[in-house]
Amino acid sequence: IAAAAPVLAQKDIVIGLQCDRTGPTQTVGVFLCPGYHDYIALVNSKGGVGGAKIKAIEIDHEYKVPAAVESYERHKKEGAVLISLYGTPQTQALTQRLTEDKIPGTSPGFGTAAAANGDKYPYIFPIAASYWSQAAGAVQFAKDKLGKSLKGKKIAYLFFDNPAGREPLPVLEALAKEEGFEMRTFAVPPPGVEMGAQILDIVQRFRPDFIITHLFGRSPSVSIKELKRAGYPLSKVVGFVWGASEADVAAAGGWGVAEGYYAIQFAGVGSDYPVLKEIVAMYKKQGKPAPKEMATTVFYNRGVLIAAVHVEAIRNAVKAKGGTNITPQDVKLGFEKIKGFTLGGLVPPLEINNVDHEGGGWVQIFQAKGGKWVKATEWFRAYPTLLRKMLATGG
Repeated sequence: IAAAAPVLAQKDIVIGLQCDRTGPTQTVGVFLCPGYHDYIALVNSKGGVGGAKIKAIEIDHEYKVPAAVESYERHKKEGAVLISLYGTPQTQALTQRLTEDKIPGTSPGFGTAAAANGDKYPYIFPIAASYWSQAAGAVQFAKDKLGKSLKGKKIAYLFFDNPAGREPLPVLEALAKEEGFEMRTFAVPPPGVEMGAQILDIVQRFRPDFIITHLFGRSPSVSIKELKRAGYPLSKVVGFVWGASEADVAAAGGWGVAEGYYAIQFAGVGSDYPVLKEIVAMYKKQGKPAPKEMATTVFYNRGVLIAAVHVEAIRNAVKAKGGTNITPQDVKLGFEKIKGFTLGGLVPPLEINNVDHEGGGWVQIFQAKGGKWVKATEWFRAYPTLLRKMLATGG
């Protein structure tokens, strides 16, 4: 009797996941990357996409560019259909390779803001508010707080002195001109744990009406502590997205110290979202408690958002191809078909197409209030006309 033909195993769909769990931005990676894996596990627990399992292969590059380039080559060998990038210097180093290899890479909330232009950067997808959009949102928020006009006002920009920190400068300079405010910049040298001199300079000499901070790693907590110590009202400070987590508040000395501080977010904050409840239920079913990382909702939720947008692009690719044998090019086209995807409010109303790889540049602002992050605005986009013009000209 002829032996029955072996059942062919369904090939996994591979994603290359870059992460930093041990380097200078591990304060983000240790929460964001578990959120990513948990969402992928949730999708796989429901049968994957089109019957195929998603396999996210994580490599910790420690926020180092050479290690990021090496991890990209390893992911490519593994047959990754997309790369989840991590870090602005790393994204800049890999943009050319991704374009040449025709593999889509995502840089949510970091990277090159000009990559929102899908014509000029066909294989880079910011998929969340870029540093340009965050800068525009911060200025709009300051304007709303200071009585609807910034004419004659003074705004300080305190930033981590690396490519990420410098990325928003063209937008801030253009808006200072347009709105008539005086802007002064204060650079914090890496690793960003010493900024007492800059804070005194801002508070005692410049005396701004509002402060915009763009710090990450250990530096956001230092800025909160130092501004508090200098007697500057934290209700006149708004931080970019990487200075916006529960972990930053804890490192600054707790909610009492950070009370009043505002921060920009590109994903929903807190635990009250259906998808997070599904992840808790998945763990419970396995007889395990919910992972402790979930408590740092800012970064954990972003990991979920990134994974969910990736899966949505893969789902669109599988649907269009009529099978799971998809290529990176199929996934690129899958990203460009994302519309009306909000994941129960955790994700802003993203609409990604071949022209706009950012998805609109939506932000929300939350405030440290009464021992938690409290929503201060709904989703909004700021200065879209200026940003469109800058994207068309590359800055």
